[in-house]
Amino acid sequence: MGAMDILASLSENPYFGAGFGLFGVGAAASIGRKSFQSMVLLFKRHYVTTLEIPVNDRSYQWILHWITIRGATKTQHLSVRTAFNELDSGRVKSRYKLIPSLGTHVFRHESSGTWIKIDRTRDQHQTDIIGGVPWETVTLTTIGKRRQLFLDILEEARLEAGKEHAGKMITYTCASGDWRQFGEAKTNRPLTSVILDKNVAESIVQDVQEFLKSSDWYQDRGIPYRRGYLLYGPPGCGKTSFIMALAGHLDHSLCILNLSDSTLTDDRLAQRLADIPQDSIVLLEDIDAAFVSRENARNSQESTETAFQGLSRLTFSGLLNALDGATSSEGRILFMTTNYRNRLDEALIRPGRIDVEQLIDWCTEHQIRALFKNFYPEANPTQQAQFVEGLLNPSETNRSTSPAKIQSFLMLHKSGPKEALENLHEWNKSMRATDSPQGK
Repeated sequence: MGAMDILASLSENPYFGAGFGLFGVGAAASIGRKSFQSMVLLFKRHYVTTLEIPVNDRSYQWILHWITIRGATKTQHLSVRTAFNELDSGRVKSRYKLIPSLGTHVFRHESSGTWIKIDRTRDQHQTDIIGGVPWETVTLTTIGKRRQLFLDILEEARLEAGKEHAGKMITYTCASGDWRQFGEAKTNRPLTSVILDKNVAESIVQDVQEFLKSSDWYQDRGIPYRRGYLLYGPPGCGKTSFIMALAGHLDHSLCILNLSDSTLTDDRLAQRLADIPQDSIVLLEDIDAAFVSRENARNSQESTETAFQGLSRLTFSGLLNALDGATSSEGRILFMTTNYRNRLDEALIRPGRIDVEQLIDWCTEHQIRALFKNFYPEANPTQQAQFVEGLLNPSETNRSTSPAKIQSFLMLHKSGPKEALENLHEWNKSMRATDSPQGK
């Protein structure tokens, strides 16, 4: 029997014919499915634009907020984020932010008329090391070559976030190697509420504003566009309060660097100072607690250990290089504070690293009078003079007084200037007892 005869007999076999038919249908379906997948993949590659935003990107919270108010406004699937707002009175009020939940959302972009799909996903097995939260991503997808559309959306989201924080100051801290917002944005503190000696605040504000307008001047002369300030003086005299008020006055954020952070190394510090959020002031508080002057260490017979001794892997040379090294960012405004200027190494505060030094000292007559007027606008000149005399009279107090102490006293007598004056003598007696060796 030849081959043709065998094929003819098989074709007449109904079982073989049915099996061959099923095989053909299956093969055709498989080829069709793979062809469709290839076409979809080809279509996505050439005609679909996607934008993925991870949780550790600064625009992540902006885009979630924007999607809620401008995008998927009609979605029924929401997540809640509780925030706390500080009112002008100082009270804190809770507020609930509704944002799109995990899953897929579709909305129409109003200004362009484009339909956009949003996928918010979470990986429970992966964690954002810096934030300590599950890893999330938001992916925007639209048909067509729409790269510019996504850039426009990101800019809209940034501006919308700026509106939400208008009149408020954002504080950043360095957490595990990255700048992260600390708490909710706080209402800007009026610069006039921090009362320093005559012309001190005005001169610093004028210097900072002049610096912000002088980028071209620095560039034309090849000078690094950075400015450093050192505020030194006794505790409680308003150094940090003034810096916070200044940041709010300039509509800047405040970036607080904690040099005692055990994860902070020379490389990480240099990277953070090169990656400061836009329009921010960097604050290094109590800089003397991080590093002792090398000259003092050589001459002192006493222990020269600092408050942060052994807590940080940061070196003094690493700090100096980060402040004005090759990787330092341009346009940076940096403030240092200390209670003990004499403990600072001269290399740390030399010109180029610190350009302006300002003593913030004990209260003067001008400050005492201004504090009294600030608490009691109705006080007459005689009452103001009595309060100043009561504090500056050597027989009443045996040491200088900080604004913080005066403010704490005035807050106990909110009813008016008369009550404050009646209790001033007793308060001075208690201060003398506290300041005396027996009272310590």
